[in-house]
Amino acid sequence: MSSSVSGAVNGGISFWYADDGLPAVREPLAGDASADVVIVGGGYTGLWTAYYLKKAVPFLRITVLEQKFCGYGASGRNGGWLYNGIAGRDRYAKQHGHEAAVRLQRAMNDTVDEVVRVAAAEGIDAGIHKGGVLEVARTPAQLARLKAFHEHELSYGEKDRELYGARETVERIRVADAVGSTWTPHGARVHPVKLVKGLAAAVEALGVTVHELTPVTEIRPKHAVTPYGTVRAPYVLRCTEGFTAALKGERRTWLPMNSSMIATEPLTEEQWASVGWDGRETLGDMAHAYMYAQRTADGRIALGGRGVPYRFGSRTDNDGRTQPATVEALRDVLVDFFPSLAGVRIEHAWSGVLGVPRDWCATVTLDRSTGLGWAGGYVGSGVATANLAARTLRDLVQLDSGQGMRTDLTDLPWVGHKVRKWEPEPLRWLGVHGLYATYRAADRRESAGNSAESSRLARIADRVAGRH
Repeated sequence: MSSSVSGAVNGGISFWYADDGLPAVREPLAGDASADVVIVGGGYTGLWTAYYLKKAVPFLRITVLEQKFCGYGASGRNGGWLYNGIAGRDRYAKQHGHEAAVRLQRAMNDTVDEVVRVAAAEGIDAGIHKGGVLEVARTPAQLARLKAFHEHELSYGEKDRELYGARETVERIRVADAVGSTWTPHGARVHPVKLVKGLAAAVEALGVTVHELTPVTEIRPKHAVTPYGTVRAPYVLRCTEGFTAALKGERRTWLPMNSSMIATEPLTEEQWASVGWDGRETLGDMAHAYMYAQRTADGRIALGGRGVPYRFGSRTDNDGRTQPATVEALRDVLVDFFPSLAGVRIEHAWSGVLGVPRDWCATVTLDRSTGLGWAGGYVGSGVATANLAARTLRDLVQLDSGQGMRTDLTDLPWVGHKVRKWEPEPLRWLGVHGLYATYRAADRRESAGNSAESSRLARIADRVAGRH
């Protein structure tokens, strides 16, 4: 292990918790209880849903049940990309028409500003900086994909997106070998833990009951079952994202995909001068096995990628610990992008899981015959998507209970979308590991100048994944 990585904290949930501290844990459920709405999962989706429902209907008795503490999962471990990406948009365009997908994209664009608005209104200081999202290309093949991606986004109504050449890109950020980039204003950097902590506090202040250390083992109509008792409610909303597989009967619903991150020590002024990045955009690339990064509020680089993509049997990590080889690989990405940072120390490494449906489409559903609802399958773009999903769940519950009407959100094409289950093991493990091995092989071919072979491998991987 290189000297710049050897002293890094590995795990401890995430750097964000190391930076802001672990929360004081709320009391677990004390026995059987009742509510008007019970929400399973205390991450962004569950907390935003509780927030908007309680704001809309203050007399509702709402209970949130969380297995560890609010923000323990992806909401407290992600890369802090509050942006307008949504999983499954192209599929929704095919199924419901292009205009329906355009409406979904516009809703996502607006969602970035909605999160910023509520954070300000609730006094949540989450280090938000709306610098947009910059995605760079570093090879001819990546540049071709970038230009196609840029045009594709414009076709969904994103008229304020900009395309840059090599010179304009380096004026924004000095990524080695960058030959072009695309930028959208619909994105912001955020400190994920400060956001989720502030949101949990705001929800409690509204009068929502939050029980932590309360794992839900089974969800059935009007019942959320835990070891400490059962909460009965007309509406039971599953907001468990990457941890869904642990619930009875949900093993193959959403695959818990791993993503890992590193955070550097704070950079000096001279180091930042060598990098640029004055706009503090969130940063991504056009590789098949892509990276994502942000310039943190305290002057670090937090950077992530896939690492080991999936654990056999849909298992999840142990408090965020990730493989040493993954830490080294992410450090290599950092130095490859920014060679001037070769000696920068890595202070923290961690991992988490995100929910991946079999068709890679995010969904929101309320079954009116049972009162069971769910939202998730964000495939890594959940920081903003969870907010849109929560507002949609609010409108669906109000519509079903006779306290509201159909809205623009209830008519979005992801509402009620049905997805087939993932294959049983060992097919699931073999498929996911084969998928990402193929993406990495495609990137290696591309770096060697064989873009035709790279494209062929990537198309094979996309078909295996079920993305198209």
